[in-house]
Amino acid sequence: MASNSILTNPEALVALRNLERTNNLLANTQNRVSTGLKVTGAIDDASNFAIAQGIRGDIRALGAVNQGLNNAKGIAKVAIAGTTAISDLLQTVRQKLTELSNEGITSTQRQILANDFDQLLSQAANFIDNAVFNGVNLLDTTALSPNVNTLSNINGGTLTLTAQDLRTTVQALAGVTATFDATAAAPAAAAQAVVANGGTYSNLESVVNTALGSLGAEARALELQTTFLSEITDATEEGLGNIVDADMARESARLTALQVRQQLGTQVLSIANQSPQILLSLFQ
Repeated sequence: MASNSILTNPEALVALRNLERTNNLLANTQNRVSTGLKVTGAIDDASNFAIAQGIRGDIRALGAVNQGLNNAKGIAKVAIAGTTAISDLLQTVRQKLTELSNEGITSTQRQILANDFDQLLSQAANFIDNAVFNGVNLLDTTALSPNVNTLSNINGGTLTLTAQDLRTTVQALAGVTATFDATAAAPAAAAQAVVANGGTYSNLESVVNTALGSLGAEARALELQTTFLSEITDATEEGLGNIVDADMARESARLTALQVRQQLGTQVLSIANQSPQILLSLFQ
C-alpha cells in the first residue's frame, strides 16, 4: 500500500481504533461509577453475574423467612400477654375461693363473693377472646386455631408455636360456681374441693403455667432464629458485595486516566487526519 495516499490513511485508522477502544473502556468505567457495580450484567462477567443472581435470590428468600418469623413472634407475644393476664387474675380467683371456703360468712356475703368469682372468670374468657394476632388465637383451640408452623430457614426447616387450650379449663372452672353459691347445700366444702389438688382451679392453674412455659420457650426460639437470620443476611450481602461491588477509589483513578487518554487519542486522530493535507504542497 502506498504510504502517501489520499484514499487510505493508515495512521488515522490506528488512531481511530485506539480511540474507540478508549471510549469503550471509558463507557464501562462510567457505568461502574454510576451503578457502583463492577458486574452489572452477564456481558460483563457471565459466571459471576449468575452467581450474584443466585445470591440475590437467597437474600430475598431470607427476607421472606424473617418476615414470617416476625409474624409468628407477634402471635406468640399476644398469646403470652393473654396467658400472663390470666395468670395474674388467678391470684384474685384463688383469694375469692379461699374466702368462699370459710363457713363463717353469711349467705349474702357468699353470694357477693360468688358473683365476683363469676366476673373474674368472665374477664379471663375476655382475655382469651382478645389474644388474637393476624387472625390467630393460640389460647382457644375450640375455635380450631391450630399449631403455627413457621419457616425458620430457606431449606424448609420450621419452628412451631403450640396451641394452648385455656378456654376449656376456664369454662370448667366457671361451671362449678353453682356448687358454692348461697343456694348450694355445702358451699364451703365445695369451694375447698375446687382449690384442692386435682380440683378445677388446680387444673386451670397447671394449664396456665404450662402454657406460659411452652409459649415463652417457643417465643425465645423465634427471637434467637430472627437474630441469627439477620446475621446470615448481613454476611450474605457482604459476600455478594465482594463479587459485584466496584472499588470506587480505583474506578475514580481509572476514570481520570481514561479521560486524559481519550483527549490524547482525539488529538492524535486529528494529527493523523491532517497528513493528506501535506500532500497538497507537492502540487504547488
